[in-house]
Amino acid sequence: MTARICDTVAEAVDGIADGSTVLVGGFGLAGMPVELIDGLIEQGATDLTVVSNNAGNGDTGLAALLAKGRVRKVICSFPRQSDSYVFDGLYREGKVELELVPQGNLAERMRAAGAGIGAFFCPTGVGTPLAEGKETREIDGRTYVLEYPIRGDVALVGAHASDRMGNVVYRKTARNFGPVMATAAATTIVQVRQVVEVGGLDPEKVVTPSIYVDRVVAV
Repeated sequence: MTARICDTVAEAVDGIADGSTVLVGGFGLAGMPVELIDGLIEQGATDLTVVSNNAGNGDTGLAALLAKGRVRKVICSFPRQSDSYVFDGLYREGKVELELVPQGNLAERMRAAGAGIGAFFCPTGVGTPLAEGKETREIDGRTYVLEYPIRGDVALVGAHASDRMGNVVYRKTARNFGPVMATAAATTIVQVRQVVEVGGLDPEKVVTPSIYVDRVVAV
């Protein structure tokens, strides 16, 4: 499978529908696909469910998408930090929903989606409000809670480089959630710093194979 190499960000995000679940890579600002998010703002899709580690920083990237009123629900691990004032304000006003998911569970729920796993039992969150209403089971003397996969209609991923087939490499901590999100979405869109010819990447260093990538744009 070969990804489509897009000439512009607008081309890369074209067709994202209202009501989509959008997986957004990044750990804070590290690896956040800011240009793709800006393109999504310009594209106009609304009523979105956004899955990300954070709920936006400052007034750029994901925070800007929230500020435009395009997001109905956020599923994340860390909705609040020192510069999350956009999300804070919207949440307090009842303008955005929040589903809080422990960070490891968030990654594993998306990994499960990509691996075709129907559900899994995990000990994280047992005995806390995060497990209320969920099925629990004792396994080998320990209590686990049932968790379901998180699937995306679209994944927006920031990476370092891609070849013209769509094989992707990342740079250091910017890798974070990108690989699992790429496998968990129906359409994966990756922004990179450069696109090289086929053979220009060391195959031993490819993290996300082209089979998981639908569109690539260099920014």
